[in-house]
Amino acid sequence: MIYILFSGIFALAPPTGVKAYDTPNDRGDAITVEWLLSPDDNMIEGYEIYRSEKGKEYELVGFIGAGRTTYEDQTETGTEYTYKVAALYDSERSYSEPSPVARSEPQWFDKESVNLLIGVIVFCLIILYFIDQARRGKRLQIRKISGLDAVDEAVGRATEMGRPILYSMGIGLVDYIATIASFNILGEIAKKTGQYETPLIVPTSNPVVYTVAREIVKESYSTIGRPDLFDTDKVYFVTDSQFAYAAAVDGVMLREKPAANFFIGYFKAESLIMAETGASTGAIQIAGTDQITQLPFFVTACDFTLIGEELYAASAYISKEPLLLGAIKGEDLGKIVILSVLVVASLVGLLTKFPVLNIFR
Repeated sequence: MIYILFSGIFALAPPTGVKAYDTPNDRGDAITVEWLLSPDDNMIEGYEIYRSEKGKEYELVGFIGAGRTTYEDQTETGTEYTYKVAALYDSERSYSEPSPVARSEPQWFDKESVNLLIGVIVFCLIILYFIDQARRGKRLQIRKISGLDAVDEAVGRATEMGRPILYSMGIGLVDYIATIASFNILGEIAKKTGQYETPLIVPTSNPVVYTVAREIVKESYSTIGRPDLFDTDKVYFVTDSQFAYAAAVDGVMLREKPAANFFIGYFKAESLIMAETGASTGAIQIAGTDQITQLPFFVTACDFTLIGEELYAASAYISKEPLLLGAIKGEDLGKIVILSVLVVASLVGLLTKFPVLNIFR
């Protein structure tokens, strides 16, 4: 209700019941302000929110339209504030009474994420169960991956022909997920080549990746009791330039004529250049990357390609390590559980849309 005073000035009814409180389930950087609508809400333009830090003047911090009664203000943790809300009509404002003092504090637990917590706990329990089964000696079977089954064939062929194996991790940095997965695969392949005394060539495109790859190959040879096989000249840094690295790897393939090429890691446009060069030498080629745009090139030019999460499961698959296989088995079952929950929830949501089939209300 807008009243006209004797002076001719409009008198707006202000919002009432203003209160402010720490926003729940956050990290302590917000305060929620609530109020009751002004009786003139259907006439006003909206509400302005004013904030005052202790001992300071009120300042405008926000504006929302009419009909709304809540505003979330971004604040500093631990600082005390009071708030006023003003109804705005044209250039006239009608201020509410100040709110009680409010202060934001970080929350220890986000109650809105309870379902996520339950899912994580269930997922972890499933993985721990299969790891325990693996420790007890139970044989775990996982889906056959043809590209990884061909690793023994590739190493055997290189040994029979007396030619080396080339392993490229692409141009990824050491913290890339694909590079980390490639490190695990490199360690297992190094063990297999060491057992047959087959030379392993590992050109890298990053100094840090080179350092890690060198230590992995060295440790792999030591693990199988053949540290004398490690050749520092076989694991080396080339360049961090994308196409210069591709040209260098192509040169190695043309000169050394490796019997098997592994392209596993992070690749970009150089993938097809390297894979085509390797194919022209007649080598068995096994590739894997998490870059979707490069997978078609690897599928076309290589004999076997690891697609999707096959890249991440490869180290467990090659080594047959019980603990790693247990983790993979647990992850697969966890995905089945999640997919089942999604299917059931989708069906329930679908059925509630049809009154004839609605048996859930």
